[in-house]
Parts: sequence; structure tokens; C-alpha cells
Amino acid sequence: MKKNVGGLDRGFRIALGLVVVGVGLANRSWWGALGLLPLLTGMFAWCPVYVPFGTTTCAEEPRQGRLGVPR
Repeated sequence: MKKNVGGLDRGFRIALGLVVVGVGLANRSWWGALGLLPLLTGMFAWCPVYVPFGTTTCAEEPRQGRLGVPR
């Protein structure tokens, strides 16, 4: 899997996931399990929803020249 979730997006997903899981545990509700979705996509830096649209929030990597030197 190629990463498609960048730094800021990743941090937001992890924080949101932790909050939702925490609220679910505090309320003794299984709805807290929904917090695992953003938590896991943030931890793995890959979102399956981005794939069909070709979207990424990752910074572009510098292009390499013939000798492996960035252009």
C-alpha cells in the first residue's frame, strides 16, 4: 500500500479516533468502535476512500535525476 494520508491529516485522524473511542468507552457504548476507523487509517497512513479518487494529502517526493540526485 502506498501512503496517501499526510502529516496533518494523519494527526487529526488519530486524535479524532482516540476521542471517539474514549467517549464510547466512557458511555459504555459500542459506537466507540467507530473511532477505530479514523484511528487505523491515521496509524497506517492509508485511506481506502482516497484510492478510487486518486487523492493524497502526502507531500510530493522530490523527483530523482538519472544519477539519483534530486532535481
